[in-house]
Amino acid sequence: MAITVHCDIVSAEEELFSGLVEMVIAHGHMGDIGVLPGHAPLLSTIKPGPVRVIKQGGKEEVFYISGGFIEVQPNMVKVLADSAIRAADLDEAAAMEAKKAAEKAILNHSADLDYSAASARLAEAAAQLRTIHELRRKVGR
Repeated sequence: MAITVHCDIVSAEEELFSGLVEMVIAHGHMGDIGVLPGHAPLLSTIKPGPVRVIKQGGKEEVFYISGGFIEVQPNMVKVLADSAIRAADLDEAAAMEAKKAAEKAILNHSADLDYSAASARLAEAAAQLRTIHELRRKVGR
């Protein structure tokens, strides 16, 4: 039996995961963060995208996080997300449509365009698509 650490993944709406894991991988603003049991304490922001959890026994689960924080202590990991969803529940068609709409809004250069909001929507849609593709690569679809 592998050494584990307790992990919680929560958003403002719900707790998505709580259990023992062998490893957590998230996209921090300075690069990827891989957390194993006994990791040094850490607090970091995380970028929108996949958070991978390797559970006891090696089974992997992937979540989409829209951004937030990761807190690491030697015996626990907490992912506090703005919003989160299991990667398997993401809608690829909706993410593609949101990406196209955001790209169109950015290219349209109208005076009433909120460029930062359109850019944020584009980044979120791209992160959702990246999460879907990572899940497909993991599953082999």
